[in-house]
Amino acid sequence: MTDEELMVAFALVRLDNPGLDLEEVAALVVGRLGEDVMLQFASRTLAVRDELRGPPFAAAVDHVLRVVLTMRGDRD
Repeated sequence: MTDEELMVAFALVRLDNPGLDLEEVAALVVGRLGEDVMLQFASRTLAVRDELRGPPFAAAVDHVLRVVLTMRGDRD
């Protein structure tokens, strides 16, 4: 899944759940995309940080948040 596809998935989940914070939306995205994508995202976190700071699900959520915040850029 590309970062652009991930952003679209994130945006759609956020539209359906406007009251949730970013981490909760990221967790829903990971849950909806399935185990294979979760493991792919966790492996990307492992590649960036050289360690997993928790279970694969949490690492996948971390990856989603990192992509979303990076693509949002600086907001003044």
